[in-house]
Amino acid sequence: MSEKKPSVWEGFKAFLMRGNVVDLAVAVVIGAAFTNIVNAVVKGIINPLVGAIGTKNLDHYSSCLSSSCEGQQGITILWGSVLGATLSFVITAAVVYFLMVLPMAKYLARVEARRKAKEGTREVLEVTELEVLKEIRDALVAQRGSGHREP
Repeated sequence: MSEKKPSVWEGFKAFLMRGNVVDLAVAVVIGAAFTNIVNAVVKGIINPLVGAIGTKNLDHYSSCLSSSCEGQQGITILWGSVLGATLSFVITAAVVYFLMVLPMAKYLARVEARRKAKEGTREVLEVTELEVLKEIRDALVAQRGSGHREP
């Protein structure tokens, strides 16, 4: 007997319905929205703070490696752009860690502690029930033993 192979459409639907695909899609959407927030923080807070000691636009910070950097001539290193991108990354990582990862880790730790406490309680109950059953057995054996000895 031949087994029916799933169609391409059914396979695609199964792929889309996996938890990982949905999680990744949500992460991409949240990440895109979050990028706007980080960019606003960098432009509205970080750049003015840096601007207090220099220019407000980090892209203007650069160094020239050759003797002359006028126009297209010379080798210019735009380290201000790298600094701005690095600050954006650090801010993004900090916000994600402190607002998402850390609270979720604490939540999962509490859930795990509750689960372990329930298991510990369940084990104590099982041990207690086992002890009670042993006591009942011993009492029944004692009753039978005393009943057999007496005529």
